[in-house]
Amino acid sequence: MGKQRVAQLEYSEFQSAMLDEQKRRRKAAKIIAVLEHFHGSLGGLTVGDVGCSAGFIADELAQAGAKHTLGIDIDVPGLRKAADRFGERVAFVCGDGTALPFPDGSIDVLVFNHIYEHVIDPDAVVAEMHRVLSDDGVLYLGLGNRLGVMEPHYKLPFLSYLPPALADRYVRAFGRADHYYERFRTRRGLRRMLRAFHVWDYTFPVLATPTKFAGGELFPGLPGKVVRAVLAKTPREVLRLLLPVVPTYLWVATKTPRPPAGAALPQPPERVRPL
Repeated sequence: MGKQRVAQLEYSEFQSAMLDEQKRRRKAAKIIAVLEHFHGSLGGLTVGDVGCSAGFIADELAQAGAKHTLGIDIDVPGLRKAADRFGERVAFVCGDGTALPFPDGSIDVLVFNHIYEHVIDPDAVVAEMHRVLSDDGVLYLGLGNRLGVMEPHYKLPFLSYLPPALADRYVRAFGRADHYYERFRTRRGLRRMLRAFHVWDYTFPVLATPTKFAGGELFPGLPGKVVRAVLAKTPREVLRLLLPVVPTYLWVATKTPRPPAGAALPQPPERVRPL
């Protein structure tokens, strides 16, 4: 039996990427662009960032026009930094994602970006987000794939493929950490996790037209132009063959069925078949 997992408290204290303001704001721009393509303007809405840490994404959501912006996390040092800088326009809440302190149906938009692998019970967090989301609300999801070759936190190939005991030895052998905490799921497992929602996949739309989604840095220079052209013109039937090993999925989920509101794209969003 593996060790019992405990919550990753004070995550920003040992994961410096959470304090990389420029990178976090670039991520926020992509998130907002996807949300606006699917839903339209965030103006006048109540928006929550679950797993906000130091608050950069929440701050960008507020500046995008949200009427009320909430940042939720258990990372107390991160929340202190966030409140000191952005407390005038964002309400930061120290709270567990498995027991969100909001009434049923009270939030219009939720962001859950690269968080599920860090929490003890992601299914319970997803159920809570379903509860607090309004009937016509939207949930943005950045989801790492267990079968992505390069593990994103420790930059070790095939790390997420391994069982916990072997993964612990792997990160220790390369001096990355004492143990490997994160638990990723396959695409099938993620579909099961989101089975209560109607889900649209924005992964290929963002990769094929990154400038549309504030992701121009994904493929820079001349090689980037070639990659974008290939992705934009490759038949979706071919791209679907890559889905099991795509490292990150960008999904938008709703409680009730609805199509994206935005303009047509070379690679349009597709429904994710529920399990």
